[in-house]
Amino acid sequence: MEKLRGKQKRYLRSEAHHMRPLFAVGKNGLTDEWLTQLVGALDKRELIKVNILQNADVDTDEVKAAIEQNTPITVVQTIGRVLVLYMPSSHDESQHYSRKVATI
Repeated sequence: MEKLRGKQKRYLRSEAHHMRPLFAVGKNGLTDEWLTQLVGALDKRELIKVNILQNADVDTDEVKAAIEQNTPITVVQTIGRVLVLYMPSSHDESQHYSRKVATI
């Protein structure tokens, strides 16, 4: 997947602004199963927020690195303990954001 340009990231950040975090990283940390669920959710939604709980034994940078190294997901933004994640959907009917991003 090609890198997102600044304008594309700005669009995705604005779209994610009002979203609530859908996933959380807790004390079980980053498991392969968790990453698989994340990819599945993004394949349906394309854009989600993830919250890193206070009791998590990983920090924001570790979560970001694990996601970017092990999945096709792009971390669009990190705000404190919240990450905004984007991945174009493989399903036409779910490609709400990726169609728009392609035109920016």
